[in-house]
Amino acid sequence: MKEQLERLIELQKIDSKILDKKRMIDEIPLRISEAEFPLNESQTAIDKIKQRHDSLELKKRGKEKELDDINEKIKKLKARTTEIKTNKEYQAHLKEIESIDKERSTVEDEILIVMEEIDTSSKEIELGRAKFRTEKDKIEALKKKLESEMLEAERELLPLKEARSKIVGVIDEEIYKRYISLFESYNGVAVIEAKDEICQGCNMNIPPQLFVEIKKDEEIIHCPQCRRILYYKNST
Repeated sequence: MKEQLERLIELQKIDSKILDKKRMIDEIPLRISEAEFPLNESQTAIDKIKQRHDSLELKKRGKEKELDDINEKIKKLKARTTEIKTNKEYQAHLKEIESIDKERSTVEDEILIVMEEIDTSSKEIELGRAKFRTEKDKIEALKKKLESEMLEAERELLPLKEARSKIVGVIDEEIYKRYISLFESYNGVAVIEAKDEICQGCNMNIPPQLFVEIKKDEEIIHCPQCRRILYYKNST
């Protein structure tokens, strides 16, 4: 039975390493996703500025079309000047031209304002894209590092799984079933150290006489509280 306990202790050590490797592998996609989140936010911010920029370009084209129409109107009005017969008609004609000319000035001012806004948004887009590229380079470097770690962990799992198979092959079937049941119930910890009359798994007291038996490391003894398999680590 002592040999069975020693094998269980060794199996727990191997399984703990395997579990750590698997957890690390499983966490890598999440870590990559978390790293990419700021990048997605940056892209969203750029898209919003781009939408505003496109809207301003559309507004500018509309104002330019409006200006072209006004210029054409003024051109036609000026062409009609020679057709005017009386001074009264002439004065009215000049006022009409002046009114439309003021409208043209207003539209020209509006175009200048829109052009300034377009220039600002263009600079914001360029800055956003520069930031995006920098963040993307960092994330790509991190992804390569994490993927390399994942491959290394997967490589390290192979010999651990081989060692596990060998140990499982020499453990009593009924004892192994108990081990697996505890392993699944207690998040991968079925075999735990007993120290100073306390189970290091559930932190509950162990009866003194039972602790004496555990210290012998000759039998498979379960914690009276959590049912984990207990062993004593001799410091000598």
